[in-house]
Amino acid sequence: MERIYLDYAATTPVDPEVLRAMQPYFTDIFGNASSIHSFGQEARKGMEAARETLASFLGAKAEEVVFTSGGTESNNAVIFGVANALKNKGNHIITSSIEHHAVLEPCKFLEKQGYKVTYLKVDKTGLVDPADVKKAITKETILITVMHANNEIGSIEPIEEISKIAKENGVYMHTDAVQTVGHIPINVTNLGIDMLSLSAHKFYGPKGVGAFYIKKGTKFSPYLRGGDQERGRRASTSNVAGIVGLGKAVELCGKKLEEEVKIHSELRDFLIKEISEKIPECCLNGHAERRLPNNVNFSFSYIEGESILLNLDLLGIAASTGSACTSSSLSPSHVLLAIGLSHEIAHGSLRLTLGRFSRKTDAGYLLEHLPKIVDKLRRMSPLYEPK
Repeated sequence: MERIYLDYAATTPVDPEVLRAMQPYFTDIFGNASSIHSFGQEARKGMEAARETLASFLGAKAEEVVFTSGGTESNNAVIFGVANALKNKGNHIITSSIEHHAVLEPCKFLEKQGYKVTYLKVDKTGLVDPADVKKAITKETILITVMHANNEIGSIEPIEEISKIAKENGVYMHTDAVQTVGHIPINVTNLGIDMLSLSAHKFYGPKGVGAFYIKKGTKFSPYLRGGDQERGRRASTSNVAGIVGLGKAVELCGKKLEEEVKIHSELRDFLIKEISEKIPECCLNGHAERRLPNNVNFSFSYIEGESILLNLDLLGIAASTGSACTSSSLSPSHVLLAIGLSHEIAHGSLRLTLGRFSRKTDAGYLLEHLPKIVDKLRRMSPLYEPK
């Protein structure tokens, strides 16, 4: 049986070159990077090289990069760090209704602590209107956090315009770039942001390691305390092997980015065209042009997305209905509801995400079986009337 992976937005395999770069740091170069002896300093050298690589990739300075355990910690660290640092200045945060739960949950927690949060609506393609951001700003606003691109529907937000508004009003700007780092070009200066979150396992690095960019001079209160690692901004013994892996993954992305964007965009557009033509009563979710190169998200009337996934899995095809972090939830995607889909249509969603090892033959195998699966499931539905 074929085994085809089309869920790269959930996680990616570790690139073999990344694994090779990490291996010495488990056995030979195993010192604590905070130790002053040679074992520790050898480990620190590898970690700082990775910091330089990531900083260069982002267009930042090395001292503006803080390593973490992943995207969730990075988002939490930034939101709580700014909220605590600026609590005497204001208590208002602006975000969007389609953020990842790693942003939404910290915001909800802060609401319980007396902070005010504005959850901006999005249009039917999933985009935030910068004019709405401007209207939402008050004298108490201390942070705007809007994701660079949505993890479910792939829409790329107008971060540059939003950042400009934030700067004009003296408000910090953060973007969750977990889905974009390594997949589209990113430069923190061009984006105009103060903070950015990322996670290595989304771009062929290991799980359990990530980072955030924080512009020099940004007021910030550490989220984890207990040591002076990361210039006092994130306590904990450094995950040197993971950080080295992140650095190598970023290095490879820098070399392959232009080529991969082209390949993924062509395969994405091919899938969108073929699915639209082969399967009636389906709709593409997300923006048609302002879209991640590797993201395809459709909703199919009269059926459940989970049923599609189970049938695809029996054929060796891995896909998803949305975020892997909420895959056990029976509730429809908050993202699809936010763009105006009904509960019934939102339940019938399928997300296909491409990656470094995806091939056109994978798409062909999917297209051979997906229309049959959708037709079979629809004929089992009492709501469906064949035309």
